[in-house]
Amino acid sequence: MDHFELRNGVLHAEDVPLTAIADAVGTPVYVYSRATLERHARVFRDALSILPRVHIAFAIKANPNLAVLRIMKREGLGADVVSAGEMARALAAGMPAEDIVFSGVGKQHHEMIAGLEAGIGQFNLESEEEGEELAAIAAARGLTANCALRVNPDVDARTHAKISTGKAENKFGVPIDRAAGIYARLAALPGINMRGVAVHIGSQLSELEPFEQAFAKVGDLIAELRANGQTVTHADLGGGLGVPYKAGETFPSPEEYAAMVARATEGWDVTLMFEPGRVICGNAGVLLTRVVRVKRSSNKAPFVIVDAAMNDLARPAMYGAWHDFDAVQPSGDRMTAHIVGPICETGDTFAMDRECDALVAGDLAVFRTAGAYGATMASSYNSRGFVAEVMVDGDKFAVVADRILPEAISSAERVPDWLE
Repeated sequence: MDHFELRNGVLHAEDVPLTAIADAVGTPVYVYSRATLERHARVFRDALSILPRVHIAFAIKANPNLAVLRIMKREGLGADVVSAGEMARALAAGMPAEDIVFSGVGKQHHEMIAGLEAGIGQFNLESEEEGEELAAIAAARGLTANCALRVNPDVDARTHAKISTGKAENKFGVPIDRAAGIYARLAALPGINMRGVAVHIGSQLSELEPFEQAFAKVGDLIAELRANGQTVTHADLGGGLGVPYKAGETFPSPEEYAAMVARATEGWDVTLMFEPGRVICGNAGVLLTRVVRVKRSSNKAPFVIVDAAMNDLARPAMYGAWHDFDAVQPSGDRMTAHIVGPICETGDTFAMDRECDALVAGDLAVFRTAGAYGATMASSYNSRGFVAEVMVDGDKFAVVADRILPEAISSAERVPDWLE
């Protein structure tokens, strides 16, 4: 459920007509619904309440906007971060350092120092080498880092190849058949406290079975570690639960997911940790855009050229992803069209032969379910600048990220004297 609906023929975000946001802020612009974000955070949290001990950390990479993070903080969520920059955002949003989990395969030396100095709750180690480096840094400072070892269970998440992270050929985690030895060696080092294991097999999963397969392997590993005398108090099960992008699609609910987790982890006696991202913020946002023109061609379908582009919303170009595309003021007429942006790339295509609301130049439209991996993946390709972001709360709205114009980006560039 989201809070984007037609009222009197105009698409609203909560109680605000999207036409008002377009008039005030311009397009393209991301629009987020506070009510939707809060609802999804609560639904996920309430679903997991059937489990004895739980820690939930919002995956900041899905949407790092500070206003979004403040809502997550108010809902009691911590942060899953994969860079020092994301960690800084979590702290700036008021999230307690002890509720931050630092994941990611390429933590750099300075990022480890930043995490230690901030006093974050856990590092998810991706390799033995990373653990050794972190241990040395922490010991030199008289500190101890709480750590979990991320394992690669070699489970096919049955999702897009570019967001699958739990197969043997993926770069993440250590092979699960080597994990017990690595865990023991790291646990013997000063400077780190090995307290658990972590697993994350991918994003946008549409089935629960791959999760269950991975969790079964993790359960076996926990039993092996304990049999070897190791301490295991935490198990990080990651995120990855998918959301519908196309009207009519169905995905496992948080309640169904929680029931599966309860079944799969029975008897583990650990704090279970989760990193939801897309499932909370995905359909809490839309990308509002305006039609530049409709171009007739030799193809049967015309090209509807909008002012949003692949630099604003990369998912269709990067993953071939679907986003429902709807008029803000639908007339009731329909058309079949190619939906494209203005960038000088054939890849700047949102949809081909898409049946959609009939549109003409100047009309407003939205790409739905754009609250996750939208603005955060934006670029300034073709010197287009960065899209603005807006948060709606009932009948009011505010700009929560300014539009960054091309001239602001170029002002950070320098021509050396020897080119004058």
